[in-house]
Amino acid sequence: MKLNHFTKQLSTVGRWLATTVFCVSAIAFFWQGAFFFNTVAMANPAANLIAAADAGSQVQGKASEDAGRTKGFVRETADKVKETANKNAERVDEATDEGSFVERKAKKDAKTIEKRANEDADRTQKAIDNTKNAVERAVDGIKDAFGN
Repeated sequence: MKLNHFTKQLSTVGRWLATTVFCVSAIAFFWQGAFFFNTVAMANPAANLIAAADAGSQVQGKASEDAGRTKGFVRETADKVKETANKNAERVDEATDEGSFVERKAKKDAKTIEKRANEDADRTQKAIDNTKNAVERAVDGIKDAFGN
């Protein structure tokens, strides 16, 4: 009786194993066919290098475009921070007596916030430029490696 039960379980495991092997091999054949679909491109690698050069130029153009937009966003954010600081200082000025300690402190804080917003924006924009330049250098290095 135990032998029959053991044989039945072994048969079930065998079917699962066979199904798994079949599915994995089907996926492998499908995947292999997807990579080698364009055999003309394999026969003429120069066409791929030209396409790679165009892709490199596109990457550099996209990096410059994105860096410009990001720098604009950083500058707008800094302007909004400064605007908010000034607005808060004006509210404190309106709510307090002329020349009070709180009013002077609010104005001083607003100036400090403006200064730091400008410094942070400049530092962030330099980091954006450095990143853009690194991307462009990497693309140029890849182009040079392929002789384009």
